[in-house]
Amino acid sequence: MKSWHIKAGLFASLLSAFAGWSDYAYAAGKKYTIALIPGLTTDAFYITMHKGAQVAADALGVDLVFQGAPEFNPVQQVPVLNAIIGRKPDAILIAPTDKEQLVSPLKKAVDSGIPVITVDTFIGNGRYQTGTGEADFPLSYIASDNIQGGVIAAKALAKAIGEKGKVYVSNVKPNISTTDQREQGFKDEMKKYPNITVLETQFNDDDANKAAAQFQSVYARNPDLAGVFGANLFSATGAANGAKQANAQGKVKVVAFDAPQSIVSDIKAGNIDIAIAQHPAEIGFYGVVTAYAHLIGQSVPPLIGTGFTVIDKSNVDDPNVKRFIYSD
Repeated sequence: MKSWHIKAGLFASLLSAFAGWSDYAYAAGKKYTIALIPGLTTDAFYITMHKGAQVAADALGVDLVFQGAPEFNPVQQVPVLNAIIGRKPDAILIAPTDKEQLVSPLKKAVDSGIPVITVDTFIGNGRYQTGTGEADFPLSYIASDNIQGGVIAAKALAKAIGEKGKVYVSNVKPNISTTDQREQGFKDEMKKYPNITVLETQFNDDDANKAAAQFQSVYARNPDLAGVFGANLFSATGAANGAKQANAQGKVKVVAFDAPQSIVSDIKAGNIDIAIAQHPAEIGFYGVVTAYAHLIGQSVPPLIGTGFTVIDKSNVDDPNVKRFIYSD
């Protein structure tokens, strides 16, 4: 998607204005409050995003509120969002847990005068400020290009299995914007490899034990299984545990999306072969910068992309790679 090239690097003009922005807000006698609502509070990805957001907030003199639910679930996230709206922050950054169910609750925030920016995940189709559709009202979507992340995972797995064999995607559940797109990118890229067969996707409801059981079932039906792409961490670690239990570790290559601290030991032990690390600190950082820019009257792009780092045994101890492993 060409618009993803409006990346953090091209957004550098915002960063160079930090000092001027802070002076502007100080002169106006205004201290802004920005709320960050993660997909869930206990995940290393969102903990790292929070840290990046806090760096930007400290630099800009912004009060940052971090509040979320313990599970990635719209039923739990909506009450948190409603509570945040009641506190009347100047802006809301949110990782929506469902691209449809969060549309109406977020419209409530905008209707009450609170600008909304989505981070990591999106509502609708993720294309905002178009003047079309009921979900185009957020100011901006800041995230990894998840379709491209799926493409990167497919390329890495294809290389690892010698561009032949059977593979499948272990995914959470349908209708989560990020994991839907990772699966899409993976499958689209795998069409370029005529000797690789992509089996039916297995949905595990974010349950690693279920993902492990699914691996064993797929492997029993397909003893020539060559690889698995875990569209999120629990999917990957569950599949890896299933491979270990089925004595298929090493034979079946496992690619994980996301890279918490535990991924280092998993890669070194051979449980996970490849990890695709996002840059969540950058997402949080640019989220706060974007919200602040809007609040002081600057125009902001509707789509900002951050990058990926591919981690395997060959580079897991490289300091330039290790810095992209998420905090816990």
